[in-house]
Amino acid sequence: MSASDQFVPLSLCVLTVSDTRTAQDDTSGDYLCAALTQAGHRSHERRLCRDDCYLVRAIVAAWIADAAVDGVIVTGGTGFTGRDSTPEAIAPLLDKHMPGFGEMFRALSYEEIGTSTLQSRAFAGLANATFVFCLPGSTSACRTAWEKLLCAQLDARTKPCNLAGLKPRLSEK
Repeated sequence: MSASDQFVPLSLCVLTVSDTRTAQDDTSGDYLCAALTQAGHRSHERRLCRDDCYLVRAIVAAWIADAAVDGVIVTGGTGFTGRDSTPEAIAPLLDKHMPGFGEMFRALSYEEIGTSTLQSRAFAGLANATFVFCLPGSTSACRTAWEKLLCAQLDARTKPCNLAGLKPRLSEK
């Protein structure tokens, strides 16, 4: 793993999973799209769908099958209610899990919301050489994940190493 001296823009998709949000009030999706483009990445596609395991899985599966997509960020559906199904929808698609992402996210969240972070099932992994990050639905949680984890790790200039630098090697056999 190495860091580059040049920024390498990635093509990222954002999916908001919610039974209550609409395109007009999806502040988490708005934040993520603005943050990733402000950082220099490309917004490949943005969608909003209800919290339905098979619908979520179908959308993300289509994105990870698209060679033009470098990463997927899903917001919502990571809690414990009966409707929350993002982990169950996405986990079967992953080739490799990234346990450190969820662990680090919850450690950072603890500083902000205390023990309430136990209710987060945020996680990440790799599917078909595509990064997949699943975040809670709150805009605050999305901000924490972007500003404290994703922005740096999706920047090839981050030293000593970063996820973006791994992108060319993800399909190695």
